[in-house]
Amino acid sequence: MRDSVRSRDYVMTLHADDEMNDNDLTVFDVESVILTGEIIRRERDPKTKERKYVVRGQIVLGDKDAVVVTKFGPTGKLVIITVYVE
Repeated sequence: MRDSVRSRDYVMTLHADDEMNDNDLTVFDVESVILTGEIIRRERDPKTKERKYVVRGQIVLGDKDAVVVTKFGPTGKLVIITVYVE
């Protein structure tokens, strides 16, 4: 995940973009969460069998934590599914 963020090899869903805006976060905050955080939970979608990763880390200013939910798409690209502040 970190390599994907460092190389800017990821995509953000429209839902994640909306949630990012609703939580007053920037794309830099999302990147910071992945780069500084840790996986707190792994999930498997019962229908598609896709693995999702819930990552908690610090936003850029470091005054609060946020959570990013990601998965790897069929092409291997990191997909940011959603983001929220805890």
